[in-house]
Amino acid sequence: MTDVRGKVNIGLLGCGTIGSGVYHVLTKNADALADSAGRPLSISRILVKAVDEPRPFEVDASIMTTDSREILEDESIDVYIEVMGGLEPARTFALEVLGRGKSIVTANKELVAHHGRELMEAAAATAAQVKFEAAVGGGIPLIRPMEESLGGDVVQKMLGIVNGTTNYILTQMSVEGSDYSDALAEAQKLGYAEADPTADVTGIDAASKLAILCSIAFKCGVTSDQVYREGIQAVRPDDIENARELGYAVKLLAIASRANGGISARVHPTMIPLDHPLASVSGNFNAIFVIGESVGELMFYGQGAGSLPTATAILGDVVNIVRSLGRPPVTRRSYWSRPGQVLSIEETKTRYYMVLKVVDRPGVLAQLAGVFGEQQVSLESVMQKGIGDSAQIMLITHEVQERNFRAARDSLEKLDSVQEIPSVIRVESA
Repeated sequence: MTDVRGKVNIGLLGCGTIGSGVYHVLTKNADALADSAGRPLSISRILVKAVDEPRPFEVDASIMTTDSREILEDESIDVYIEVMGGLEPARTFALEVLGRGKSIVTANKELVAHHGRELMEAAAATAAQVKFEAAVGGGIPLIRPMEESLGGDVVQKMLGIVNGTTNYILTQMSVEGSDYSDALAEAQKLGYAEADPTADVTGIDAASKLAILCSIAFKCGVTSDQVYREGIQAVRPDDIENARELGYAVKLLAIASRANGGISARVHPTMIPLDHPLASVSGNFNAIFVIGESVGELMFYGQGAGSLPTATAILGDVVNIVRSLGRPPVTRRSYWSRPGQVLSIEETKTRYYMVLKVVDRPGVLAQLAGVFGEQQVSLESVMQKGIGDSAQIMLITHEVQERNFRAARDSLEKLDSVQEIPSVIRVESA
């Protein structure tokens, strides 16, 4: 039964695709949300760039304002939701809200990944709360289970598909045989990719999400600029076909693990065994695979983006805050102030798939083997296909330190028998 206390007033900062979705879901599910929160929830003021701009869902224009001071200084507002995106003015607004002791929910992965420490310290200073379930994985319940349900375990490793755009593109390349540019164009046509897809296809978006997950899982502050990243632009249909023949799928994976007293955190195209749960995640879906010291293997799967799934996660955070209004927050996330010791990518160990186009003549394989041997790179498998006067050599290494593999690649590129190295993709065993 709903509490007899008064309604909770919400200030909504931003009302585009996500913001209007929040308004729509809250209005449609008002009774259920009131029962969950113990009090009615109401969006009382909305900050917009323009009142009359088109929106996916109908929103009450009478509560909109273009004046940030009008909403930020409204003492009747109990909780804020930030869905503006970008670093500024989102950061400034969030810090002001927290400085006044008001809690805030954000879906802004960029904000949390870059300024998480600043936000958590500002919240702790006034006993306010920052929640950001929707910042990673859209509607997938992930942040709260990682922080609370797994709070008593030691997370050893995480790997996941955290960007739906790139997963859709790679799925199209795998299923339809499309090349990268055609698959990207299709994703844009369907609205899965932005007109400027740079943040998605270069791994920027995934790196921000991984930084947030690392901060929670490894109990330290990790920023997105500490995460190594490579995009999917260089992945070829041939690579996807080769991977399938070898028993792998190609995915853009966010991977983090404890290693050598620090953290390995990286985003890049990865060949993953076809029998791994992540290999079958298709289209624009997301999935995060977590390995805990005691709990073992877990996977979180679902819609990683979209207005309504994201709105659902945001309102779940609001309900969580409302239930605890007037009480100290369960966690102040003091660990976010501990700098994360993130290892250089050169210290990472993994396996590699490499394709070389070489002159087809006797002794070339022995020459290549000599280079790998000099850099202590052990080969797991080697296949050769003739193509006229050239040959294509496809190989997979055993696990090796990135530094050694890079040195071997540099040496190979200097050989007159090596015409081209069209592909290098890391290979994940589990």
